[in-house]
Amino acid sequence: MAFSDNSRRSLIPSFLYSSESSSKKLIDLDRFATNRNPMLRFSSSPASISPSSLSSSSSKNNFLIPAPSEPGKIELYSPAFYAACTASGIVSCGLTHMAVTPLDLVKCNMQIDPAKYKGISSGFGILLKEQGVKGFFRGWVPTLLGYSAQGACKFGFYEFFKKYYSDIAGPEYATKYKTLIYLAGSASAEVIADLALCPFEAVKVRVQTQPGFARGLSDGLPKFIKSEGALGLYKGLVPLWGRQIPYTMMKFVSFETIVEMLYKYAIPTPKDQCSKTLQLGVSLGGGYVAGVLCAIVSHPADNLVSFLNNAKGATVGDAVKNLGVWGLFTRGLPLRIFMIGTLTGAQWGIYDACKVFFGLPTTGGVTPPATVPAKV
Repeated sequence: MAFSDNSRRSLIPSFLYSSESSSKKLIDLDRFATNRNPMLRFSSSPASISPSSLSSSSSKNNFLIPAPSEPGKIELYSPAFYAACTASGIVSCGLTHMAVTPLDLVKCNMQIDPAKYKGISSGFGILLKEQGVKGFFRGWVPTLLGYSAQGACKFGFYEFFKKYYSDIAGPEYATKYKTLIYLAGSASAEVIADLALCPFEAVKVRVQTQPGFARGLSDGLPKFIKSEGALGLYKGLVPLWGRQIPYTMMKFVSFETIVEMLYKYAIPTPKDQCSKTLQLGVSLGGGYVAGVLCAIVSHPADNLVSFLNNAKGATVGDAVKNLGVWGLFTRGLPLRIFMIGTLTGAQWGIYDACKVFFGLPTTGGVTPPATVPAKV
C-alpha cells in the first residue's frame, strides 16, 4: 500500500513537527547529546534526517521532520504588525465614513444653512425632494478616499507612537503614565493623518453644501483648485486639527480606559481567556461610548471646518460672528452625537476584527509584550 508524503508525516507523533526556530533549538540539543555520547556520532538511524535534507542535503544535524504546513504569526511591533494595523485602519475608517454619508450630508447642511435645514427629519425630507435618493450619497468618493487615508495614518501611527513613547518612558513610567502616552501617541498620529485628509475634506464639504458645484471628486477637485488654488485645499487644516486632534485623543484615551475597566471590573474572565466574539463586543461597546465623548469635545471645530470650506475667503472670526458661540457648540450636535457614536463604535469593532483576522490581539486591556528572540 503506497502512502503519500503527507500521510507518512501524519503517522509521526506531533511533537516531532517543528518550526524553524524550534528546530534550531532542538538541533543544539541533539549536538549536546552527541558530544556527551560519541557512539551517537556513528548512528545512521532515520532520526538523524533533518527537515532540509528532505529537499537538499546541506544540513546533516537536524533529526526533526517538518510540519506539513505551519502558518506564521505576526510578531508584535514588527513592520508586519504596523502594516496590518495600517490596513485595518483603512478598512475601518474608509467604510464607516462612507456608510454614514447621508447623515454627514444633512449635518453639514444644517451647519451651513440652519434657516433651511432646521432639523434632522426635515433635512432628509428637503434633500430627498430636491436631489432624490442619489443625493444622499453626494460626495461619497472624497469621503471614502479621504478617510481611508486618514484611517491608515491614524491607527498605524498611533500604534507606532504608543510603542515609541512607551520605550522612551521605560516600563515603570509607561505603566504609571499610560494615559499621557495614549494622549501623546494619538495626537501625534492625528497631526499626520489630517495632512492626508484635509484636501479630500475640503472638496467633500463644497460638493455636499453647494448643489451644482460638482458631482464628486473627479470634477470637484479641479474646480476647487481653479477657484482657490492648490493651497486652498489646506485652508481648513488648522480648524481640522482643532476638530480632529481633540476628537482622536478622546477617541483613543477613552476607549483604552473603558475597555480596561470593562475587563477589570465587569468581565470576570481574563481577556486572554475570553472568546474573540466577546472581545469584539467589548471593542464595539467601548467604541460607541468613546464616540459620544468625541462628538461633544470636537463639535465646535467641526462647525468651523464646515463654515470655512463652504464660504470662499471666510475666516474663523467670520464663522464665530455668523454662528455665535452657542451655535458653535450646539448647532447640529444631536445628529453628530448619533453619527459619531455609531461611527466610532463601528470603527473599533471593524479595526479589531481586522486585527483578529491578521492573528493579532484586540486593542485595550492587557496586551502581550513584544517577544525578543533568545540568543543561542
